[in-house]
Amino acid sequence: MSGRHDRAHHHAHAGGLTATGRHRRRLALVVAITGTVFVGQVIGGLLSGSLALLADAGHMLADSAGLVLALVASTLAARPATKRRTFGLQRAEVLAALTNALVLVVIATSVLIGGIQRLQASPEVHGELMLGVATVGLAANLAGLAILHRGRNESLNLRGAYLEVLGDLLGSVAVIVAGVVITLTGFMAADAIAAFAIFVLIVPRAWSLLRDVVEVLLEATPAGIDLDDVRAHLLGVPGVVDVHDLHAWTITSGSPVLSAHVAVDADCLADGRTGAVLDELSACLDDHFDLSHCTLQLEPQGHRDHERPVHA
Repeated sequence: MSGRHDRAHHHAHAGGLTATGRHRRRLALVVAITGTVFVGQVIGGLLSGSLALLADAGHMLADSAGLVLALVASTLAARPATKRRTFGLQRAEVLAALTNALVLVVIATSVLIGGIQRLQASPEVHGELMLGVATVGLAANLAGLAILHRGRNESLNLRGAYLEVLGDLLGSVAVIVAGVVITLTGFMAADAIAAFAIFVLIVPRAWSLLRDVVEVLLEATPAGIDLDDVRAHLLGVPGVVDVHDLHAWTITSGSPVLSAHVAVDADCLADGRTGAVLDELSACLDDHFDLSHCTLQLEPQGHRDHERPVHA
């Protein structure tokens, strides 16, 4: 090996598409469904005087906006890398998920304020109309869940969309219950109570999505990858004597990456087996940890002593 370090770059992108990009048609179909239901809920909420129905419509609007953002982001993420942006625009999906989470927070705050005001003065609500519109919304949400079910564990945006539609479904159930109560008993405060229920549904989902986005932006180790386990596997490759400066992070959903300094023994260098070692290291990472984008720097044993102390 020459004085320069050997570097191995191993890339494998599924058809150039991110996890969200592979389910773009599903997202587009759910956008069409949620957009249609949103319009119906706004009209029904205004005609019936139901805050719960309008709150559910606001939540549906956030869903639609988030899905549109996810579609746009998945298109941007599929664009090729450039000299300026060496990973392309894959992080656009993460930024879209962040925007989606913040929109949910705004919607939840608005619903909470409206519910408090509605409890102080309960206007008349037309329970039958409220009930009918909420039932249609429930059916639409069931359809949306069925469409998004397959990709929910592959992408932050798909997961966010799935959770939002699930929340809408539970919100529709709350509105239906309130509609039944108002129709049968005339208890108008049931509308505000249903709005509070929708608020309770929104907040945990917004927090969960926001937390996951922050993990990606802070380049935390991807879920399911134990760096101690990774190190042990790499050290098991013949000729490898040390692994340090080991890092793993996520560019966007479904795109984990890894880098490491790998020290090899003198026999490996003398025999010119560095290429074979690189192939075996890459195969190990791909087979055991599904890490197909890795940068491995080979170096002679003892070179670590010349590196900066920030390396670990």
